[in-house]
Amino acid sequence: MTYTAQLVTDERAFAGLAADWERLHRRCASATPFQSHAWLYSWWQSYGGRGRLRLVLVRHGGALVAAAPLMRVRRPLPALVPLGGAISDYGDVLLDDEHGEGALAALTGALAAAARAALIDLREVRPGGAAEQVYERWTGPRGRVNDSVCLELPAVPMGELIARLPSKTQQRLRAKLRRLDALGIQRHVVSPGEVETALLRLLELHRLQWQGRKVTSEHLRTRFREHLVRSVGPMVRSGNAVVTEFRLDDEVVAVDVTLLSPRLAGGYLYGAHPGLRDRKADVAAMLLDSTATHTKDGTPATLSLLRGNEPYKHHWRPRVVVNQRLLLAGRRTAPLLTAALYDAAARRRGKELLRRLRKPGGGPDRAPGGRTPCPG
Repeated sequence: MTYTAQLVTDERAFAGLAADWERLHRRCASATPFQSHAWLYSWWQSYGGRGRLRLVLVRHGGALVAAAPLMRVRRPLPALVPLGGAISDYGDVLLDDEHGEGALAALTGALAAAARAALIDLREVRPGGAAEQVYERWTGPRGRVNDSVCLELPAVPMGELIARLPSKTQQRLRAKLRRLDALGIQRHVVSPGEVETALLRLLELHRLQWQGRKVTSEHLRTRFREHLVRSVGPMVRSGNAVVTEFRLDDEVVAVDVTLLSPRLAGGYLYGAHPGLRDRKADVAAMLLDSTATHTKDGTPATLSLLRGNEPYKHHWRPRVVVNQRLLLAGRRTAPLLTAALYDAAARRRGKELLRRLRKPGGGPDRAPGGRTPCPG
């Protein structure tokens, strides 16, 4: 039985792939929640453009065994880039682990055909992602550069996370957790039917907590709200997300979205009432404690702090993991690859210079797409 490749450009066909896509997502061990159909199709509805959709699919006996969720862009260079954009912490392709070389060869061949007209620019690939297999098999011009920094912790209960730290830090964090207990803050994991109301409350609390401060503006836009509400509900039902409310005296004072996959759990976004600061509640510790409850059995294996190298994350002594940008070209598009590599190098030098010139302190919550540190 042969592997057949297909290019899908129609949004209605994308919608109809939900069941097949989710089966493939479950059969790709390296997949993150950002490759789920619920997340990607919702993102396309909010951020996609007419005529730009490019889904590269591979089937075997009718079963979907590989997929590259891409779209066409013209600026700054003609390229095929992953769906999910800046609000997604990881980009990748999907490969059915049981089909191995067959699915990989067919997907790589289909992408090579696509690369005759545009550079393939795979951003934010987590080390170990399926796209790395495509990169290793690629026979045409290619390039690899570092992308965003992610910080990761072992997926263990909160007590074990604290035990990894210096003794004085342990004492301080245990005191902060006791303070949260003394305040009487209760956790409530919301049901699928409660998700929309909880997410709208999250975004309102998020706006309040950053009022008068520099915030990621995308989180305040209608298109982001619609995407979050539309995607997270199905992800909660499929086990790819958990929404948690934190209540104090029967009032919701914080809401958190944690995304889940077989290999990692990551706090994506939260909103917290500014009054929690006045009560001396450590919101960051509260959120991490909550996320760690989803990793008690060691599955997933990684508790990700997602993108961003903010100082407060380093208090937990995380492992630094650098996402990769994988660039794939054909013979005719090799000049585009050269231009992209030069541009990436220039941007890197510019950021290094800016970092040296910038004074410490301040800054926005984070790049769009990750849980926001608690202000104050």
